[in-house]
Amino acid sequence: MTDRLHRSTVPEGVAAPVDPVEVGVVHLGIGAFHRAHQAVYTDRAMARSGDLRWGILGVTQRSAGVRDQLRPQGGVYSVLTAGRDGTSLDLVGAVVDVAYPADESGRVLAALAARTTRVVTLTITEKGYARRPDGGLDVERVRADLDVLAAEEAAGAAGAVVPARSAIGLLVRGLAARRRVASGGITVLSCDNLVDNGHVLERLVREAVDAALPGAAGDALRAYLDEAVTFPCSMVDRIVPATTPAQRDAVERALGVRDEGLVVGEPFTQWVIEDRFAGPRPAWELAGATFTSDVAPYEQAKLRLLNGTHSLVAYAGALAGHATIAEAMADPAIAAQAREYLFEDALPTLTAPDGTDLREYGEEILRRFANPHTGHTTLQVAMDGTQKIPFRWGGVLGDALAAGRVPRGVAAALAAWAEFVRQRVLAGEVVDDPRAAELRETVLAVPGGDRSVVVQRLLRLPGLLADGAADAIGETVLG
Repeated sequence: MTDRLHRSTVPEGVAAPVDPVEVGVVHLGIGAFHRAHQAVYTDRAMARSGDLRWGILGVTQRSAGVRDQLRPQGGVYSVLTAGRDGTSLDLVGAVVDVAYPADESGRVLAALAARTTRVVTLTITEKGYARRPDGGLDVERVRADLDVLAAEEAAGAAGAVVPARSAIGLLVRGLAARRRVASGGITVLSCDNLVDNGHVLERLVREAVDAALPGAAGDALRAYLDEAVTFPCSMVDRIVPATTPAQRDAVERALGVRDEGLVVGEPFTQWVIEDRFAGPRPAWELAGATFTSDVAPYEQAKLRLLNGTHSLVAYAGALAGHATIAEAMADPAIAAQAREYLFEDALPTLTAPDGTDLREYGEEILRRFANPHTGHTTLQVAMDGTQKIPFRWGGVLGDALAAGRVPRGVAAALAAWAEFVRQRVLAGEVVDDPRAAELRETVLAVPGGDRSVVVQRLLRLPGLLADGAADAIGETVLG
């Protein structure tokens, strides 16, 4: 049997991974993206600064899969960077261990409360934030955790640890535990593709506290949030496709050991962070991160240009039978739609961050999407459409209409999404979306699944588009 990758099995001639001395970061949602992005920045920050206090305890949300991949490897894994000009392989040692809350909530809460932990990061995807269509906290989705929080605060300590059921609930319980043991301030840094993500997360945390601990019962925790916790905004960017068995086999041949935690990423990577921390942090700037007082221009450019185009290509590509984003970009019709959306619809709505050429950024996006080595699938990008559309296309639509323009690229994108949903529902296939049941009911309520009626009804789903936007663009979508 081939050995597993571990610090003790790193082959000769391969640079040894960093070896953190303690956990300084707890990360909620340790999927492939975090391992190919923030964990790499943290790894390089430790290596270049010599400050090894920033080991990561990763927390997996949906299953124990990542824990079972990385724990036997001591947290060590490799990142395969795949570009047009070839590939490179790096070992990452920043992750100390991975915990699964269903089995190990007590360990996660203890880590969140530990004085050595100074930063919490999150990549829990849009639906992990448990929001209602109006953006507020869906209290019923996190009710079980809020009930436990209330009991723990009333007791003044955690009793027999009840497994956390949600990322937001786990986070709030951890912050409460930290306050109870007086461990000091902490920074909670969202790294998800949400507009104004830090402020969104702070609002949800405060709504959770208010729901669990109304009135005076929550005053101490609210005061702690005011005085000792910050929620900076950030923007992250790197295409991280699903790792294939063939890639794992190729890396095994190269290393001589098996890496079950392998992740793959494109050469491009970017991290922009609001410089608003409650205490010490890793020296991420040494790894290439940008610190700024205002993330919004970077965030808007990425959401509207990169993410908006990505979603358009995914839906149009899936409808055309293309399995990957790169294959879809090789389709002249889809490439033309992408260009129209990028340069005629989205770009005019943006203010460029200092020193940024947005037109060149747009061209780079198209080149990145055409990279065949990333293998990003259209279905992978097409998931969670109702959570993404308001931010990726909705803002462009609203700004274009306000300027007196009907954005044809946005119309093409909405048409592709609606038809993608309609076809999958009528074919009895799964629509991977937190509002899947609502989408299914909407489609099946239309006799014969008539396309024009389905489109109009889908565009009018609560929270999808701004009031009046569906009426303003409906005919263009159908055209």
